[in-house]
Amino acid sequence: MEITGTFLGTASTSRGEFDELVRRYHRHAYNVAYRMVGNHADAEDLTQEAFVRAYRFFDRYNRSMPFENWMYRIISNVFIDEWRKRPKYRSQSLDQPIGDPAGQVHLEIPDSDADPQEVIMRRSIDESIQRALNALPAEFRQSVILADIEGLSYEEVAEAMRCSVGTVRSRLHRGRKLMRNRLKASTEQSGQGE
Repeated sequence: MEITGTFLGTASTSRGEFDELVRRYHRHAYNVAYRMVGNHADAEDLTQEAFVRAYRFFDRYNRSMPFENWMYRIISNVFIDEWRKRPKYRSQSLDQPIGDPAGQVHLEIPDSDADPQEVIMRRSIDESIQRALNALPAEFRQSVILADIEGLSYEEVAEAMRCSVGTVRSRLHRGRKLMRNRLKASTEQSGQGE
């Protein structure tokens, strides 16, 4: 990824320094973004937007702090900003008919067990973990990714998410519990299907 264009007040040495940091941390930033959003296209968009913001505010970056921690915060903020923009979805029971009482229509959900590729993908550990991550509320997902996948300390996660260490611990506890329950249910369900 290369950031092009010039911003007023950005020295060429800062540009070179930033370009080097992008080369060094792009893959890592993408991996964090992918874990947050769960798909390639959105992860690319999130990573690009995070680096654009980082470039825009690079003059505010405190060089005594690790760049990756600063990027975690930016990625988290971009993720939260995008998540807040999304419309709220109203859940509906699959058994509940749609439409007026006279012309009721029931939802039909395709059987993913009929596709061999889906069966293999479902058995993949990484896919199971990603699905469990995707099912978490955004704040829990971020906490779990930053602490358990990226290996940040509670204090670093709190700084990246701009919340207290106690909040991080609570979100991690609840997020891990939700993931554990989801993975357990997924394992039990796949065991019954064999």
